[in-house]
Amino acid sequence: MADCPNIEKNKQYCNCTYNCSKKYKCCECIHTHRRMGELPACFFPDDVERTYDRSVSKFKQCAMRTD
Repeated sequence: MADCPNIEKNKQYCNCTYNCSKKYKCCECIHTHRRMGELPACFFPDDVERTYDRSVSKFKQCAMRTD
C-alpha cells in the first residue's frame, strides 16, 4: 500500500501506544481492527488504550463512564 498522505495530520489524533506498521495510517488501522472485531486505539481514552483491550464491549463500557 502506498504511503499515507495524512500521516503528519494523523499524528495529532493517534493515542496508540502499540508499535505496528499501521501506526498513523488510519485507513489500514481501522480495516485491521474491524477484521478482528475490534476498534482502534483512538476510540478509547488513554487509560483504557494502554490496556490493549480494543473490544466493542470495552468501548461500550467507556461510553457509559461518567468520569
